[in-house]
Amino acid sequence: MNPKVDNFLATAKKWRDEMTLLRQIVLDCHLNEELKWGVPCYDLNSANVVLIHGFKEYCAILFHKGVLLNDSEGILIQQTENVQSARQLRFSSLQQIKEQEPIIKAYIFEAIEVEKAGLKVALKKTNEYVIPDELQDKLDNDITFKNAFEGLTPGRQRGYIYHFASAKQAKTRISRIEENTTRILNGIGFNDCVCGKSKRMPSCDGSHKNV
Repeated sequence: MNPKVDNFLATAKKWRDEMTLLRQIVLDCHLNEELKWGVPCYDLNSANVVLIHGFKEYCAILFHKGVLLNDSEGILIQQTENVQSARQLRFSSLQQIKEQEPIIKAYIFEAIEVEKAGLKVALKKTNEYVIPDELQDKLDNDITFKNAFEGLTPGRQRGYIYHFASAKQAKTRISRIEENTTRILNGIGFNDCVCGKSKRMPSCDGSHKNV
């Protein structure tokens, strides 16, 4: 039991009891416990298997390679259409978690076997994503911006494409592009801190202020 996770649960304002039970369930499956991206994360030989996180309407176990699970119960959820690999098991009460504990453990053990087998998720390449018209216009008409955007890593490019494309209205997409232009020109990804490192990396604790 990692003391950082102890502190996370002690200060949790919502879903504390539910996440505490989920933590025990995952630990029963003999995974290593860490605190990554600000939430409890569990790995096998340093390879991330599952994490626990909470939202307004639910808390969840997220399987990093959930798309590779059989999902025999048909209960795994894809957070958004752009999420390729991860899948969630969502819970809205402590009782629900208690009732589904055997199923939860079965899914975790399957995820462990997926990791032991070295299975990989075939991710789409950046050039396979549809670029929003508003971003394409910016790329076509601002050579400095174009060079900066193309100089980003593929992952950072995808992060911006996701963010811009998720807006339903054109004016919102344009606004998002303009709001992030300075970050792009500085080579900083949408999910990065001002230090330039991804919040998803252990070397950055995400405590920096965004640009």
